[in-house]
Amino acid sequence: MNPEDVKSILVSALTDCEVQVEMQGSHFNIVAVGDIFQSKRAVQRQQLVYAALTEQISSGVIHAVNMKLFTPSEWQDRT
Repeated sequence: MNPEDVKSILVSALTDCEVQVEMQGSHFNIVAVGDIFQSKRAVQRQQLVYAALTEQISSGVIHAVNMKLFTPSEWQDRT
């Protein structure tokens, strides 16, 4: 599985999100920005990503995921 495959899965699952994915071995670094994260705690945001990648994680194709998940306003405020 390559970063574009993971990005495609996440873009389909996370409506109207901008998604960036980098890969290091079987570890994936994900940055996602979207309104879907509005009013959600960090754990709830992560659950959305894990739900989209359940099959790949349980099969071992994806070993580890590092996530940075933002609303658009949080993304703008971080700079």
